[in-house]
Parts: sequence; structure tokens; C-alpha cells
Amino acid sequence: MPELDFVVEGAEVALHSVSPLLLFKLRLTNTQAAARAPEEIASLALQCQIQIEATRRSYQPADQARLAELFGVPSRWGQTVRTLLWTHANAAVPPFSDTCSIDLPVPCTFDFNVAAAKYFDALEDGEIPLMLQFSGTIFYRESDGRLQVARVPWHKEAAFRLPVATWRAMRDYYYPNGAWLCVQRDVFERMERYRIEHGLTGWDDSLMALLDRAGTAHAIPVSREAS
Repeated sequence: MPELDFVVEGAEVALHSVSPLLLFKLRLTNTQAAARAPEEIASLALQCQIQIEATRRSYQPADQARLAELFGVPSRWGQTVRTLLWTHANAAVPPFSDTCSIDLPVPCTFDFNVAAAKYFDALEDGEIPLMLQFSGTIFYRESDGRLQVARVPWHKEAAFRLPVATWRAMRDYYYPNGAWLCVQRDVFERMERYRIEHGLTGWDDSLMALLDRAGTAHAIPVSREAS
């Protein structure tokens, strides 16, 4: 039976995709192939759960301030910083015997209702420590040509440190100079009435008018440079 190992060799922005994606460069190796005649893997339906191992990196004071919503005050981070579920990914792996390299498409979002999006956006630079946990179904042929089925064991995983710069490049490619904001329906309806009553053409104009009216346009210093 095949024994697969997984290594993530890099990541890049998927260009021209309908929805935001990162492509993880994944290499699969059948370690049993070196011991005897390799079994032909006819196909592999691969599933992957990606976790953010938030405790495996350091944070600057500016990062800590922006992560307060997720983890609270830094004095409690020893109890509150924890591993976060980012997303799930799937891939159909083509036939191979010894080793194979594929692009694992990882769906991304800039929705700030999602904890992972808040975490990524809070980081200025460095790397994001990830753990990819694999499962799936292997279809392979034995030496006599018989087709067999096996499962990818649950303990199969691969660590990867995603550069923050790669995440920001994805964000800027799919959401140029934009961000998602979710509000309650009654708040939205009040904002919509305000926009119409004041003859404003868009939400940016409406929000800036409200901020200027409240006198808060310059009340909060911004330490981060625009991407």
C-alpha cells in the first residue's frame, strides 16, 4: 500500500481566478517506492484542513494592539492565544508512482467576520505558521494490475510558514484598495437613508461625511502605511 509524505514548497497568488485563491506548491512522495517496485497511484482525492499555529511566532506591539479583538490584552496571551482553523482545501491528484507536484488551491477571504482574515490583516510582516492536515482516498494499482483503495492516514501533515507579503499580495490583487464591512440590517438601513437624504453617491462618501460630522476624521492616528 502506498505511504505518502507531503511537503509544501511555496505559495503564490492565483491569477485570474473567479474567487480569491492562493496556490500552495505541494509535493507528494510515495516513500514505499524506494523499497520495492513502486505501485502506480491511479488517482488521489485529497482533502486538507489548514490550521494557523498562532503560538509559533512573535508579535510586535502594533500587532498585539490589532489582535486584541481575537486574543485580548497581551498580559493574558499565555492563556488566550491558540490555534485557529483557517480553511479547507481539496485537490484531484493525477496518476504517479514515485513523486508528484501539484498546486493546492486554497480559498481566501477578506471578510472581517472571519477570525483568520482578522489575524492575517493584523500582521505587518514576517511569516504565518501553518499546519496542513491531510486526508483523502487513494486509488492505486498493485503489481498484478488490480485496482485497490486506501485512505490517507489522519496523522499525515505538513508545516509551512506563509509569508505575510504573499497574503498581502493576494489581498491587493483581488481587493485593490478595498475592505469588507458587515453591519446589522437596521444600521445599514439608517446609513442608506442618510446617503439618500444627503445626495451622496457611495458608501465611502457617506462614511467620510459621518466621520467628519463626528469630528473623528483625524482623532485616531494610523501607524500602518497603505498597502
